[in-house]
Amino acid sequence: MSLTRTDVVAQIAERSGLSKAQADAALASLQAVLVDALKAGEAVRITGLLGVERAERAARTGRNPRTGEPLEIPAGYVARVTAGQALKDAAKG
Repeated sequence: MSLTRTDVVAQIAERSGLSKAQADAALASLQAVLVDALKAGEAVRITGLLGVERAERAARTGRNPRTGEPLEIPAGYVARVTAGQALKDAAKG
């Protein structure tokens, strides 16, 4: 099972005492901050929780899954997310 955005907003509202609209606005603001930072090539680090940075991915050769023909995949950028200590500890159980 996974949490949807609605589930996350409801839990933020419940735990923080905010209304669901306020919690949704806070989550939308966090999303905007992350998107703007990645577009600018900046890293975001929330100590203990996570780090997000823009990473360059080199050009490579892939395969068309339908035909099996090789094709060149151009270089580009990806978002790299690293778990902070709180997430690592939670994943361990």
